[in-house]
Amino acid sequence: MSDSRVRYLRVASLTRVEGESGLTLRMRGREVQQARLSVYEPPRFFEAFLRGRGCTEPPDLTSRICGICPVAYQMSACRAVENACEVTVGGQLASLRRLLYCGEWIESHVLHIQLLHAPDFLGTPDGFGGVDPAAVKRGLRLKRAGNAIVEALGGRAIHPVNARLGGFHRTPAGGEMRSLTELLRQALDDAVDTVRWVAGFDFPEAHCPNAFLALAEPDRYAIDAGTPTVMAADTARRTAHLQSFPLEAFPQRVVEQQVPGSTALHSRLDGEHHLTGPLARYAISGDRLSPLARQMAAEAGLGDPARGQICRNPYRSIIVRAVEVLYAVEEALRIIEGYEPPGRPYVPATPRAATGHGATEAPRGLLYHRYTLDGDGTVTAADIVPPTAQNLGAIEEDLRRQVTAALDGREPPQSELTTLCERIIRNHDPCISCSAHFLDLRLDHDR
Repeated sequence: MSDSRVRYLRVASLTRVEGESGLTLRMRGREVQQARLSVYEPPRFFEAFLRGRGCTEPPDLTSRICGICPVAYQMSACRAVENACEVTVGGQLASLRRLLYCGEWIESHVLHIQLLHAPDFLGTPDGFGGVDPAAVKRGLRLKRAGNAIVEALGGRAIHPVNARLGGFHRTPAGGEMRSLTELLRQALDDAVDTVRWVAGFDFPEAHCPNAFLALAEPDRYAIDAGTPTVMAADTARRTAHLQSFPLEAFPQRVVEQQVPGSTALHSRLDGEHHLTGPLARYAISGDRLSPLARQMAAEAGLGDPARGQICRNPYRSIIVRAVEVLYAVEEALRIIEGYEPPGRPYVPATPRAATGHGATEAPRGLLYHRYTLDGDGTVTAADIVPPTAQNLGAIEEDLRRQVTAALDGREPPQSELTTLCERIIRNHDPCISCSAHFLDLRLDHDR
């Protein structure tokens, strides 16, 4: 291959991602000069049509942004509006919100692990054919458990309708909650087995040097609340490399920008590409997992953040997701065991002229909402920064690094490059809802 030779790897469509997207790699000789994920779906204008709506509406409206993680949008919207209205939701209502979020983490992570990501390691065309039937049944049981939690608290498993500003329209009776216990006890065993299953995969060597960003809480693994926390870029050890900042400073620290050829904004942390999601959460807060989850993570080879050890291999993100499923099942059981029906289903919120900020940890990473209200509670401005928009730059960098390494000393066939790109993208789970084969590749040659 001549050093002056330019090749373009063009992907017509990446299907079932958060928006419609294509991929272009520009390669000169044995180096990838540019990797671009071009989102070409028409803008959906959620932020625009939220303006003029009442402050009670963002939770229901924004949940329609994503059919895989609607709870994340509901909870982030609730937190932002409640912040503006100076409302604090605590006690059993806060626990129920965390439980609802655990259900979403379980069903979303299991969908990714079982149907989208595992086939890359197993060499199978999908999550069913050629896969151990016991593993398939185990995954379906786990998915069912997550769906059952969301349905019990949210009213339905997809796009739940029971969450509202200040809490819930209706809170469950104690007996309704305890009916989930048996399902979750089986799910706990299944989650442990899932960690062991994915830990046995063959993981290529890869390294993500980007800064990590995740929410953190002092005494537990952050899911539905927390303070934005940064781990410095290319840090190999956790100790003394964490910096937190107020959520109100998020718009100044994480800045969105338009990029050519894409209707999706890209976000940068302090001017640099960053990564949010499972690897970031585990690196920043892994020492706050439950003892069982930490034990299983150590057995799976992730390292122990409590000892300063972190994992920067994006292929191993599947292990972190499995560990987070285990933790979410444990949390769900803990919350249900201590549940007492609250005296009222929600805390009233009095509208006021203010700007509120809210963030939670969607399965794919930190999700930020900001709303400005006028005196009667009408939304006058809205800003939503999803995790995929934050991760796009880091994914492009990862594609550049790994494909360049694959070109070192050889010219891989088109099919091999296609498979590699698929794997790199799926490592980061950019809101792909289903379908494990989403690249239609064509190579054009320029000399």
